[in-house]
Amino acid sequence: MIDFWSDWIDAATLGIEAQSVIAMRLLKIAAGGHAADAECELMIAEKFATLTDAHAAATAALASGKSLQAATALALAPVRRRVHANHQRLSEG
Repeated sequence: MIDFWSDWIDAATLGIEAQSVIAMRLLKIAAGGHAADAECELMIAEKFATLTDAHAAATAALASGKSLQAATALALAPVRRRVHANHQRLSEG
């Protein structure tokens, strides 16, 4: 069964954390220099890696007969991990 409120809260939390990462990245990029260049390169590279991980997770879930909701949750797991890791990294520095 779909737990509407739990799913909604999880999505909202991910959205807020992602927005925070975007804001911190924009500040870093606006400062310029080598750190800005490195952040831009990292940002692009991680998009491809995360997309690949999410696609693989969803494909494996659906191929093994899991529900669409389970496949979605598994596909979002790498995205959540990446967003959280970026939030932690950018908050520290």
